[in-house]
Amino acid sequence: MSMASSGVEGGDKYRSYLSGEGEKNTKWKFGAPPSYDIVNKLFEEGRTKIWPPGSLEHEVQNLVKTWEMELFHKANLDDFKTLDPNKYTFSLNGRKGITLEEIGKLGGGYNPLLQTSLPENLRGYNPDKETAESSHKAFTTTFPRGFALEVLQVYSGPPEIVYKFRHWGYMEGPFQGHAPTGELVEVYGMSIFTVDEHNKIVKVEFFYDPGQLLGGLLKGEKLGTSSQETASSCPVLRSTG
Repeated sequence: MSMASSGVEGGDKYRSYLSGEGEKNTKWKFGAPPSYDIVNKLFEEGRTKIWPPGSLEHEVQNLVKTWEMELFHKANLDDFKTLDPNKYTFSLNGRKGITLEEIGKLGGGYNPLLQTSLPENLRGYNPDKETAESSHKAFTTTFPRGFALEVLQVYSGPPEIVYKFRHWGYMEGPFQGHAPTGELVEVYGMSIFTVDEHNKIVKVEFFYDPGQLLGGLLKGEKLGTSSQETASSCPVLRSTG
């Protein structure tokens, strides 16, 4: 059972709904559909599993990558094809689920994945002060080759997809005023995707330690304020998972 159509018409081999007739009217947050060529190279060089096409693991991995692409890059809810925008909720580490409207109020981007109860003065990254654009720029700057995603194991298939994931990248650009280290930054976690009878995602639950990510990004020495605004190339061209 395919959970997302294959990438076609010049699209991406790991992501659906990027191009073709079905996307001709899609509105993109950064003005054009993203290119994943650079992060796909990182993924292919650094992955630890190669799942055969048509396997459940392959299908889940492509679904997660497509879902992530839509959330980060599509501007209108009507253009989302992996999820049902009217039912969808997201929760992090057992928190109460939030709707797409509430995600928008958090600023979107990486902010829902970096929710924290830490006091403001202890936050290496403060999602309350970041927008979707600023968070996207922060991570595309620090990971110029992208932040790749692989599915390590799938424990159950639809309607409740439970899987283990690995996200990784090389910190080759500054982050929140910290100098790049050039080191590999890895994050491991678990997730549950609940899909409806149409294979649309209606609930996502993420479980991981945000400190595992931020700890690797805050190791570099503090930069002077003039060095913090390092220009990144267009965010359309360098993407995440």
